Amino acid sequence: MTWGTFGVVHIITIILTVVLNVALYFILKYRSPRTQWIVLGVLSFAGVAAIIFNLVTWGSPLEYLPLHLCSLNAIVLPFAVWFKSEKLGNLLLLWSLGALFAIIVNDASADFKLLSWTFVFYYFPHVLELGIPILMMKLGLVKLKAKCVISTIIITMASYTLIHFINVWINNYCLTNGVTNPSGEIIQVNYMFSITPANPLLQLFYRLIPHEYWYMYLVIPVVVVYLGAIYLTHHFVTRKRKAKAAKA
Repeated sequence: MTWGTFGVVHIITIILTVVLNVALYFILKYRSPRTQWIVLGVLSFAGVAAIIFNLVTWGSPLEYLPLHLCSLNAIVLPFAVWFKSEKLGNLLLLWSLGALFAIIVNDASADFKLLSWTFVFYYFPHVLELGIPILMMKLGLVKLKAKCVISTIIITMASYTLIHFINVWINNYCLTNGVTNPSGEIIQVNYMFSITPANPLLQLFYRLIPHEYWYMYLVIPVVVVYLGAIYLTHHFVTRKRKAKAAKA
């Protein structure tokens, strides 16, 4: 049985993504902060294991470098957890969206056989890359800080810019030297989709600004709205709790 896209199996795995992270929250909720920290710290290496698996399994390392947003998340996540980094924890609230999109928009992985190693090393690390940054906040291991919005945007766009130049260099190098993948095709990469859009939302941005790299800057207002909603909600909930505590 293959994973598929928006079939019954795929929809169940999307629901399971939420269920697994909620279950992990309730398992850890009444544990000591040290236990929470260690468990999340160990689980945070799942994405690193997936990166190694992809580099080894597919026989084309240039096409599986850890340069997509979810891969960057996987690299940074252990540092965010083990060092309880406020800045990195808040950054990953944005970067974890890459893991969510990887599960929902799974076109390139839809033919994976359910519970095969390729599926396991794709699905479960993404589940944890999505959930752990949120769990860190919910469990109080890291605090939500609105002031981190600026650093989050700067780090994200700086990473995107660097990766765009890496895309250009790899593509030019492979085209010039005839470097091919196991299928015999000239390797051309599109990490973080800086060269061409890869989903309907990015295609909309590309129609508005039809230029590689630059079109992605239209994501910034979306990011500001997304993070603004999180921080404003947290602010009002916290204020409401304090008001109730003051009256008690």
